[in-house]
Amino acid sequence: MLHLACRVREEEDTDASLDLRQAQVVALSTGTKCINGEYMSDQGLVVNDCHAEIIVRRALICFLYSQLELYNSQRKEDWESSIFMRHKQSGFRLRENIFFHMYISTSPCGDARINSPYESSSHLPGRQPLVKRLHTHLRTKIEAGEGTLPLRSRAPVQTWDGVLQGERLITMSCTDKITRWNVLGLQGALLSHLVEPVYLHSLTVGSLRHTGHFSRVLSQRLERLGGLPTPYRRNQPLLSGLSSSECRQAGKSPCVSVNWTAGDMQLEVLNASTGKRKDSGAPSRLCKHTLFTRWARLCRRLNVCTSSSLPGGHGNDSQSGLLYCEAKRAACRYQTVKQHWFRSLQETGLGTWVRKPPEQEQFLPSV
Repeated sequence: MLHLACRVREEEDTDASLDLRQAQVVALSTGTKCINGEYMSDQGLVVNDCHAEIIVRRALICFLYSQLELYNSQRKEDWESSIFMRHKQSGFRLRENIFFHMYISTSPCGDARINSPYESSSHLPGRQPLVKRLHTHLRTKIEAGEGTLPLRSRAPVQTWDGVLQGERLITMSCTDKITRWNVLGLQGALLSHLVEPVYLHSLTVGSLRHTGHFSRVLSQRLERLGGLPTPYRRNQPLLSGLSSSECRQAGKSPCVSVNWTAGDMQLEVLNASTGKRKDSGAPSRLCKHTLFTRWARLCRRLNVCTSSSLPGGHGNDSQSGLLYCEAKRAACRYQTVKQHWFRSLQETGLGTWVRKPPEQEQFLPSV
């Protein structure tokens, strides 16, 4: 299980005295599986990765939308209660007393886990040199598989027809995605049109952990990145582990994923293999299409125009005329930092980021 909490710090507090007992849980999730390739959607109607870390980040994005939507309220107390404040250059930024903390019950899959106490290879002859050589490398989750595999310098190219014909879908590991969030922020490309990057302040890991190795993974990847344009930065969250971790549970994990965001009336349960709701087969409230539609409507309410930055332009057309991939590409500074991050990984021999087939992002929001 994974919780993401928003901490409101009192003015007299210092970073060293942050008290998580005063935090508010704003998102939670469970899950350890990814979608089967046959269920991919070209309309953004499925959730591809149902690992808890990925789901809780999508739930957090819903929370960020709700906080921005408070500014559309006519009541002063609503927009004053938002975690965001207006900023001339970037639209919105977090108030100075807001921090985000993530708790993960089990170390995230990928490089952060391969050297956990339960998976140490020091007692296995011949394996230790291999593990050391692949330290900090990008790793991928394979459809219908368990664990992760390291990536080489040349990444496999995933095609829509190839996956539908039986090629196993490949997804980047949770360790890699968390590292990416520490460069680009948790908010993603769409929200970067509206807000400054939102970074994790701290992270706690439960079982299967080796926080020292996790810290080295984050540090070694980020230190090779070089400088970033403001307001992006190389974020290094505070890391900690529980003093008494839970025991490892043997057995195959269930193919369901649960999510909740502050304000939701009930939990949503997803079938991780289909990426849709388990009870009805309907699209999740966290799927690309739903979040894109919410973004487009929010841009209109806030009178924010992003289409003018598109090559060849849509003029002053509303955001409803943009494809999902176009809206993401229009976040120019975000995309520049992302490409810089990808090049840094390649140049240091850590692997090439694997992308999903582009057909998944060529859809319009609902009106």
